[in-house]
Amino acid sequence: MEETLGEDPYLVATTGTAYVRGLESAGIIATLKHFAGYSASKAARNHAPVSMGPREFADVILPPFETAIREGGARSVMNSYADVDGMPAGADPGLLTRLLREAWGFEGTVVSDYWSIAFLRTMHRIAATDGEAGARALTAGIDVELPDTLCYGEPLAELVREGRVSEDLVDRAVRRVLRQKVELGLLDADFDPQVTDEGPIDLDPPAHRAIARELAEQSIVLLDNRHGHLPLAANTGTIALIGPCADDANAFFGCYSFPNHVLPHHPGHDNGIEARTLLDALATELPGTLIAYEQGCPVKDVDRGGIDAAVAAARQADVCVAVVGDRAALFGLGTSGEGCDVEDLSLPGVQDELVEALLATGTPVVLLVVSGRPYALGAYTDRAAAVVQAFFPGEEGGPALAGVLSGRLTPSGKLPVQIPRTPGGQPGTYLHAPLGGNTQGVSNLDPTPAYPFGHGLSYTTFTYHGFEVSAAEIATDGEVEISCLVRNTGDRPGSEVVQLYTADPVAQLPRPVTQLTGFVRVRLAPGEERRVTFRLHADRLAYTGPDHHRIVEPGEITVRLGASSTDIRLSGGIRLTGPVRRVGHTRVLHTPTYIT
Repeated sequence: MEETLGEDPYLVATTGTAYVRGLESAGIIATLKHFAGYSASKAARNHAPVSMGPREFADVILPPFETAIREGGARSVMNSYADVDGMPAGADPGLLTRLLREAWGFEGTVVSDYWSIAFLRTMHRIAATDGEAGARALTAGIDVELPDTLCYGEPLAELVREGRVSEDLVDRAVRRVLRQKVELGLLDADFDPQVTDEGPIDLDPPAHRAIARELAEQSIVLLDNRHGHLPLAANTGTIALIGPCADDANAFFGCYSFPNHVLPHHPGHDNGIEARTLLDALATELPGTLIAYEQGCPVKDVDRGGIDAAVAAARQADVCVAVVGDRAALFGLGTSGEGCDVEDLSLPGVQDELVEALLATGTPVVLLVVSGRPYALGAYTDRAAAVVQAFFPGEEGGPALAGVLSGRLTPSGKLPVQIPRTPGGQPGTYLHAPLGGNTQGVSNLDPTPAYPFGHGLSYTTFTYHGFEVSAAEIATDGEVEISCLVRNTGDRPGSEVVQLYTADPVAQLPRPVTQLTGFVRVRLAPGEERRVTFRLHADRLAYTGPDHHRIVEPGEITVRLGASSTDIRLSGGIRLTGPVRRVGHTRVLHTPTYIT
């Protein structure tokens, strides 16, 4: 989960495209991965096959890639390891050539993931030799083999010499690679690959840290505060800070960060950057408060030896902050990261036992989860004093979390993926048709999450009113403005992420009961009110129809504005009129927003 931007295609398209645009604007070629379907593998296992129909593939998986190419200007794509409905992406000309290049107009390079071409022989078993694997990948449209030329070297050259692989395919790939090198200036006569020694390079300058701080502060999600124990009072006598992530700054980083990816192979070296633990940051944040720290248990190992000491500390404290979650690594060495898959969504190791023991003390427990995936928190929603979620907040995570706990910062993050109630409550997504929800009387299982997609609380309050729709009817190629007034009714400044959801109650095929169609962050002072407007084009309501063409069809559409996918404050409807309209790659992909 830590390598995704969320469970909604519009959210991922918007944030991913912004990321790509930033890289490309700096003269760097951004590579999109993994194209496509890798995030929907069976049983959520790394490299596992994908059993997904063509409509869901087209409407959920592909739009973020399409948007990042068309609007972000991405110039490179990396193929997925997985096969979709039996077809490995690395050998699929329908995906890498007919869709990507001919339909979408992509003119960049397609590169392989690590050994993904060789995997066509060793894992997918659709080639008998490395040369045959190379031939299938080259024919499909992969231009560059990474990290080695196991298949694109001599094995492929031999097939070309024998006439079994056309030289035209080699020329096609070479031409694409050379064109990009020319664009980057790498083939200029005066290009000097040597880096001039002008002293040490600062890889963590103040401007970068300021961005990291803003990201961390805005991404922290306050899930629950029904008992009002946050923010912590400045005169809190004693805080028991418990948990394996409380005094470990590397718990704030993902599996491909330098501290967790490289440094474990070089013991004795520090991180090379400042990254404060929550224990250190909270002591600075609340200098007059006594903080009693106990680890309680490790992140992963089944070791209950520290739970008794943690319980004792909690009993003697005025409030307990339990900091649980992940330690990222690779291929089973951690609890999150590539190849660190799990059988269910219980907290790793014996952390659930630690939380239960702390709750049993009677001391108010603030549950703080620092993780790379959403863990099942339904057992704690009614018993924890408050619940906070941070998805690997990075080098400024410690001060940001301390600031939220103390109240110096007002939380404003929203969930990019829902939090399940029970450990077996996934796979599941808010983006489901009616049969994917709570169909009472059909199944005894309730897939309702503990916290829904888009959810996130604040230390202030916001009201929505003044709902307006600019037209009751629009054509299937028209657009409409949907707006409302948002007011900060609390006593402190805060930011609200206003979310637009739409639904198609009656369509030719089952449609999601609700779907994110727009969102915008608005910052408001106490008592301040502003109008938020979404300009919704009918193209944004398109879906893949019965004949596998994307269409916009006439009929009633429900529009909703709210603070999450379930916290809807205002709603109305519009009618699409006219004929069923087929749309393609040139369709409108975004919903512009305006704050006045």
